[in-house]
Amino acid sequence: MSSFDAPSQPEQSRGSQHDAISTSADAHEIDPKPDAHAVHADPDTPATPEQKPLPQALKRKALGDKSPAEWAYERLVLYIKNFEEQLDSAQEVAMGFTGSNSGVMRIEGMGFFAPDILTFYGSEADGTRTQLVQHVSQLNVMLRALAKPEAQPEAQRIGFRLVADLEQSDPQG
Repeated sequence: MSSFDAPSQPEQSRGSQHDAISTSADAHEIDPKPDAHAVHADPDTPATPEQKPLPQALKRKALGDKSPAEWAYERLVLYIKNFEEQLDSAQEVAMGFTGSNSGVMRIEGMGFFAPDILTFYGSEADGTRTQLVQHVSQLNVMLRALAKPEAQPEAQRIGFRLVADLEQSDPQG
């Protein structure tokens, strides 16, 4: 036997191990804890999504059962909410698009279409309605703080609404 060969086991022994947890993917479905990590220069920086526990709503469905669009959507929701938690009452979240001259979009809605499309609904600073349809493999956005429109009494918090929607969504889809 070479050093790369697994030691042979009697058939019944392998079966009993298989029944407990057969693969790391099976373990991941039981307790989905995706790899995430972040370090900040300022130790007093508020915790970011990589440093916070995954909300229960995101654990209802195994990672392996989620489309790339759904999983990207859920994590982006966490980033948007976290970003909004640090804004003042005169600011709203917006997205700048890296690698293009598309400008900045005030985020007013977000969705996904499995298996691989994310959609962003919003408006530009001048009020022009915008929508971005993006493949998950091209996802690359920058969250930005924009001043809320002067005529609007309070800043809108789309991240908080998106998280509430995740928490109320039917886990069966």
